[in-house]
Amino acid sequence: MRLTPGAGGDVDLDRVDLFDLDLYTSGDPHPIWDVMRAEAPLHHQVLPDGREFWSVTRYDDVCRVLGDHREFTSERGTVVTHLGEDDVAAGKLMTSTDPPRHTQVRRAIGAKLTARAVAPWQDRIRQSIVRFLEPALDGATFDLAEQAHRLPMIVAGPLMGIPERDWDELVQLTAMVTAPSDPHFRHGSEAATLAISHHELVTYVTEWVRKRRAAGGEDGSLLDHLMTVHAGDAPLTDEEIALDGYSLLLGANVTTPHTVSGTVHALIERPEQFAKVQADPTLVPSLVEEGLRWTSAACNFMRYAVADTEIGGGVVPARGAVVAWIGSANRDESQFTDPHRFDVTRRENRHVAFGFGPHYCIGGPLARQTLRIFFEELLGRFESIELAGEPQHLRSYFIAGMTHLPIVARKRTTP
Repeated sequence: MRLTPGAGGDVDLDRVDLFDLDLYTSGDPHPIWDVMRAEAPLHHQVLPDGREFWSVTRYDDVCRVLGDHREFTSERGTVVTHLGEDDVAAGKLMTSTDPPRHTQVRRAIGAKLTARAVAPWQDRIRQSIVRFLEPALDGATFDLAEQAHRLPMIVAGPLMGIPERDWDELVQLTAMVTAPSDPHFRHGSEAATLAISHHELVTYVTEWVRKRRAAGGEDGSLLDHLMTVHAGDAPLTDEEIALDGYSLLLGANVTTPHTVSGTVHALIERPEQFAKVQADPTLVPSLVEEGLRWTSAACNFMRYAVADTEIGGGVVPARGAVVAWIGSANRDESQFTDPHRFDVTRRENRHVAFGFGPHYCIGGPLARQTLRIFFEELLGRFESIELAGEPQHLRSYFIAGMTHLPIVARKRTTP
């Protein structure tokens, strides 16, 4: 989707289709979300096949839906691609489990992903990013979005214990899960794409666990750590290990590439912002936070109302699906000054790009560290960056991102 809104025009909320893939591939949902926040903070849509959902678009309502599992449960599904189908992994997959069990599993896994725990990985991550950027140094066209799909595995693959020979396959499979309608990743129908990718990823982790157990010992990797996690007094079952490993792979691969390409695109469109942060490298952390807010790569998450629940001036019925639009919340004018302005010096930036509440992204510290190092190296090595062709946007209403962003970068000659 376009991240910089154009002229919105009139928006007829009775005719809005938030599941229209063209809206995200070649259109712009931001003017629609602006009107929804002002006029219909709780919006109801019925799809042609009879499935229905309610949308919340205001910052406070999004935080409430994501933050209160007693009102809005995760145990029937959390992603819109599965709307209308109860999650068969509910209560087993960490992201589809409510507290207290969710908290027990998350605490054990998250201990390996705190800011302090990932800090020692900085040098290894920097070396990986330097190698990643090398092909762009010669001034030839470099498709940043296409190459960035592999970036998270370059960084996280060794930390998770995944051999390099498997990285490309896992990148493809995770993209199939989150963008099953995009022609770059689709295999047959959307349903077939989802089924194939889910099966292959779960099978991969299952086989990884089997081989590690047969080999004995520990390698210190994140997946190895999963095999030692307990929820309460009991260890995770092999099925739970496979499902949570699947979730970690998705989390590692899905959002960071699109935050990278979307933020770089924003800097290309605003060379004065590029120059500002290049002149003052202490602004890099602020750039990272603004890039996370601006791109909102995880565009939405879904929950189900536990009972009839008042929110946004209306009522969601019990068992009704609620989609919390993160992309809208991160442009809410009640929370962000001049929200449609990309500003690397923005100070008040309590975005929800990593979610909110119990399911706040467990890999957030690693993602922030990776993004900070990426932009330190990018700004230190390149004098300027220009588009070398039209960006191509991901065909997905769940992930806001790009499949192609051809650029030409000019190497920096002075420090």
